[in-house]
Amino acid sequence: MRRKNWQPLQPEQILQIVTRKEEPSSLKTILILAANPKNLTPLRLSEEVREIDEALHRSQKHGQFRLKQKWAVRAIDVRRALLDHEPQIVHFCGHGSGNEGLVLEDENGQSKILSTEALANTFELCAEHVECVLLNACYSEVQAEAIIKYIDYVIGMSDAIEDTAAINFATGFYDALGAGKSLDNAYKWGCNAIQSENLPDHLKPKLKKKK
Repeated sequence: MRRKNWQPLQPEQILQIVTRKEEPSSLKTILILAANPKNLTPLRLSEEVREIDEALHRSQKHGQFRLKQKWAVRAIDVRRALLDHEPQIVHFCGHGSGNEGLVLEDENGQSKILSTEALANTFELCAEHVECVLLNACYSEVQAEAIIKYIDYVIGMSDAIEDTAAINFATGFYDALGAGKSLDNAYKWGCNAIQSENLPDHLKPKLKKKK
């Protein structure tokens, strides 16, 4: 039985409801891909991710970001995570191997290389939604140069980078991003975070911009 005060929705009210439901989310997804193979020197990746989470959680703009994490990543995990989450920012933390590629894991947790070419081609398929790729790994400038053909902003490391410096860079970068700064500016804050701790690696992060 209908209530006596029930009235049908007006056309403009229906339009508002439909429009609201179809509006895209304003949240930016940050996808962290972490690999720490058992047969290589262990990295302090859990600390790096903790600092990223804290930087975003305490920030003024914390409601504008969602953080997704994928650990012990294999090549298949990278592909699936990019498809599942369609992130705007992709952050890789782990080992790099220069010209060979990035070091991921195999089925047994041992190191396995994802080639530079394969990695760049993967991001070509994600160019519609990925805005920035941060490769917080040694010698990853090679991969950054390949990926920048398809993605607007890519950060890689020109040399080996110490754990503490890598963590500080990530902290400064996401502190600034969470404060509403641009990607260019967040990069500078990341470098400054390394320098402010009197660490020698502040010139190693390199920002690439798509031409």
